[in-house]
Amino acid sequence: MSGRLLRLACTAVCALSTLAATTPPDAGTDDGTDGTPTVAALLTDLQRLYREAEKATETYNATEEQLTKQRAEAGRLDTALARARASLHDSRTAAGRLARQQYQSTTDLSPYLHLLLARDPWRAVDQGHVIGQVARERAATVNRLTGGERKADALARRARTALDTQRALAHKQQKQRDEVTGRLDAVEKLLASLTAEQLTALTALEAEDARKSQDTFMASGALSSTAKNPTAQGERALRYAVEQVGKPYEWGAEGPDSYDCSGLTSEAWADAGTTIPRTSQEQWARLDRVPLDHLRPGDLVVYFPEATHVALYLGDGKVVQAPRPGATIKVSPIAANPILGAVRPDPGAPPMPTYTPPTLPDNAEDGSDEGYNNV
Repeated sequence: MSGRLLRLACTAVCALSTLAATTPPDAGTDDGTDGTPTVAALLTDLQRLYREAEKATETYNATEEQLTKQRAEAGRLDTALARARASLHDSRTAAGRLARQQYQSTTDLSPYLHLLLARDPWRAVDQGHVIGQVARERAATVNRLTGGERKADALARRARTALDTQRALAHKQQKQRDEVTGRLDAVEKLLASLTAEQLTALTALEAEDARKSQDTFMASGALSSTAKNPTAQGERALRYAVEQVGKPYEWGAEGPDSYDCSGLTSEAWADAGTTIPRTSQEQWARLDRVPLDHLRPGDLVVYFPEATHVALYLGDGKVVQAPRPGATIKVSPIAANPILGAVRPDPGAPPMPTYTPPTLPDNAEDGSDEGYNNV
C-alpha cells in the first residue's frame, strides 16, 4: 500500500468515528441519493476492515513467535542427531573391530580345557581374568551400539516431526500475511473514494476527538497526582522507545527500522534485559497487572477490549507508541485510545531513587494518536 494512502487511512478512521457520533445514522457528506456512501456507512466499513486487519496481524505475530521457537527446536534436534550419528558410527567401528578379533582368536577348545591343558595353571587363571575383562568390554560395546541405534532412530523421528511442524507454521504464516495485506488493500480502495476536503476536515476532527478523550480521562482522577519513578530496567526500556520516535509503523515489524505496537514494547524491554511476550494480547495475559493510579514510566498500557494495542507509559499522562500503518512512533496522550488496563514487566524491581525523564525529540507529539485496533 502506498504511504500516502496509509496516511489517509490513519486520518480517516478516527475522524469518521467522531462524525458518526455527532451525525444521525442516515446522514453523511451526501444524502446518498446519488449513490455516494454516507459517513456512517464509510465508518462501518472502515471499522470492520481495521478490526479484521487487527485480528489477522495479531494472529500473524503469534505465529511468527511460534515459528521462531520451532526453528530453534528443529536446529537443536538436527545438532543432536548429527552427534548421535557420529557416536553410532564410532560404536559400529568398535563393534566391527571386536568381531574381527573374535573371529581371529576362535578355537574349538573351551576355556575349561585350556585351563586343564595349560603348563602353568595359575598363569591360565590370570589370562582368564583378562579374557573376562575383554568379554565385558565387548558386551559394553554392543550395548552402546544398540543404545546408539535406538537414540539415533528416536532423534531422527523427532527431527522429521519438528521439520514438518516448521513447514506447517511457515505455510500458516504466509496465509496470514496474505490475509493482512488483503485487509489493508481493501482499506486502500475504500479510502481512495474520499476527497481532499473530507480528509482535511477529518484530520481536524481526529485531533479534537483525541483532546476531548484525554481531558475526560485526566479529569476522572484515574491517574495518581504523585509522580512515580521507574525501575532501572523500566527507565532503559523507555529511553529505547523514545529513541525510536519518528520511525514508521509496519505491521509485524520488530525493528530496528520500523515497528508495530507490540514489536516496539517487546524490543524496548528486551533492550532493558527482560524478555516479554511478543504480542499485545500475550503481554496483557501473562504480565502482572497494575492499577492505573500506580503507573510508573516503563509500564505498558493496553488498549481495546481484546487487548489489541499497547504502548509504554512515559509519565505525566502520556505514552510512547507505534500507532498504526502510515503513522510513525510518537508521544501520545494516554487516553487517545480506549484503555483496557496496564501491566508491569518487572513487578519485583525497586524504583530508582532519582529520575530524569528522557529528552523528547522535536515534533515527538506530531501526527495521529489513535491505534484503531492495529497491532
